[in-house]
Amino acid sequence: MNDQDRKLTRRDAGLLLGAAMAGWAGPLRAQTAAMPRILVGFPAGGSTDVAARRLAEAWRGRLAETVLVEQRVGAGGRLAVAALKDAPPDGGTMLLSPSSMFTIYPHVYRRLAYKADSDVLAVSPICNATCGFGVGPMVPASVKTLGDFVAWAKAHPEQSSYASPAAGAMPHFLGDQFKRAAGITLAHVPYRGAAPGLQDLMGGQIASGCFILGDFLPHLASGRLRILGVTDHERSRFTPEVPTFAEQGFKGIVGVESYGLFLPSKTPTAVVDKVFDLIRVALREKQVVDGLAKLGFEPLAMAPADYTRRLAAERAQWGPIVQASGFSSDD
Repeated sequence: MNDQDRKLTRRDAGLLLGAAMAGWAGPLRAQTAAMPRILVGFPAGGSTDVAARRLAEAWRGRLAETVLVEQRVGAGGRLAVAALKDAPPDGGTMLLSPSSMFTIYPHVYRRLAYKADSDVLAVSPICNATCGFGVGPMVPASVKTLGDFVAWAKAHPEQSSYASPAAGAMPHFLGDQFKRAAGITLAHVPYRGAAPGLQDLMGGQIASGCFILGDFLPHLASGRLRILGVTDHERSRFTPEVPTFAEQGFKGIVGVESYGLFLPSKTPTAVVDKVFDLIRVALREKQVVDGLAKLGFEPLAMAPADYTRRLAAERAQWGPIVQASGFSSDD
């Protein structure tokens, strides 16, 4: 490609986005020459990345000819939030993120590079994801319920530990709540993502683990994992045989992670509303719904004001839970 071709490509990209944005907000003009992009704070192939790509595919031809998914990996997803915060508020840059960045992290990190309640605009969730607590071959097959696990853990405190995908993530604190409610020794072992934690769980190197339910699903057929409880208010359609924590006597242990789309804080209302409309359209498409189901995700759209209120309520909910755990980070 020669220099003239490169210039034409950049110009055409700018025209494509400009046309899309003009349709969104009337007199609002796109100020960026880049194609629309969805930022993701986690590695390619992970659940957040896959969900973002489902959206991008659904929006191809509606928003622009190409919608990019761009990884900004690092700091447990915080780098991507910081990148969104600093992006032009023209709708050209979006973020797909787990809600923990805005509900749990403010209580965990003493030096957070963004204000969870004012530096970004919440548009809508695209799905909900419940968590599950499971065991591997280190724990006898006779352990089939959370009550059974509590009895086993009390008899084997030296082996009693649980994996999570990261320190400071929702599964970390759900496991800590369970430990304190059950009155057991249950050491927390954080991993760099769900995959290595699940490998050790299936390999018998660790007794139990708390992860997003969808992370468990591909491994259940092996028979080396058993999910003992889920953390939603109701049983999951993906594992209908598994009771909730509340059904098993642990009523206060509830954690549902939403995966939401966010925009820079000063994005005009007309652009926010258009993005919300595009989300609702995408979630009516079978390939999007089926793609989310493969991840163990329940599709969900919620108006921007409602989603903002939900995040604020969850931020208040998680504050005492994080404080009770004693965990915080200067990172």
